[in-house]
Amino acid sequence: MTKNSTPSTDPSSDIPAWTGMVPVDDTALAVTDTGGPGIPVVYLNGQFATQGYWRRTIADLGPEWRHITYDERARGKSKRSADYSFEAAVRDVGTVLAARGVERALLVGWSYGAYVAAHWAHRNPDRTLGAVLVDGAFPYDWMDEAMEQRIRKLFRRLGWIMPLLRPTGLTPRMTAEQQANSNIELGRLGGARELTPVLEGLTVPTRYVVASGTSFGSRGDEQERIRAGLDPVTARNPNVKVSAKVASNHGAILRKDYRAIAKAVRETATLGRTAR
Repeated sequence: MTKNSTPSTDPSSDIPAWTGMVPVDDTALAVTDTGGPGIPVVYLNGQFATQGYWRRTIADLGPEWRHITYDERARGKSKRSADYSFEAAVRDVGTVLAARGVERALLVGWSYGAYVAAHWAHRNPDRTLGAVLVDGAFPYDWMDEAMEQRIRKLFRRLGWIMPLLRPTGLTPRMTAEQQANSNIELGRLGGARELTPVLEGLTVPTRYVVASGTSFGSRGDEQERIRAGLDPVTARNPNVKVSAKVASNHGAILRKDYRAIAKAVRETATLGRTAR
């Protein structure tokens, strides 16, 4: 942790705002903490997104919450690493919480971040007030050999333009192969056999905000079938419910339906405090 941070384990204390780099393993993560005495909310980004995507949700919730955002490894202002695995992403949640002196937080994750939030909450219920999963973490078997080859081909084709876009922050500082591997790993982890036990084992209040619009590259009703994979989980685990199904698609949900996400955060926080 950088020397100008001032962590505290007392949730009632008025923590000052802080922005800096948090060292972890062979890298460092760019972290922003708005501080204040409110409930800590940790935002987990999409696979290649950055913390700036959450600004509308944060603005809607307002200053009575303590908002903690960070860029994942090689994304945004964070440094490169030799490890871009999903397990590293889950571990990094704990590193950020420890660096900011947070004992218990509410997790909000979009897309890839929803999977990270679900795994963290499942493994660390005593440190999780609740989880809001935004159009991600749907158990569905979509990764097979043909899909893996399709993903690798896509990232190889895009490999030439990614270095040109890096200065804009639109692409991570990862190779095309590393990005493909990350995508494929997530597809395997999102299979019904892998993800369903995680979701059914959640003991903290968990609310989904689900998109309904069709995204670029999807085929037919493919996305609706993926989202329907959540239905058996909500039927079996009373802690997991859908807070809202919104009109926007996967890519636009943080921009267009941030109010529904903020509402789910408020709902989940209330349930989490009641359950304590």
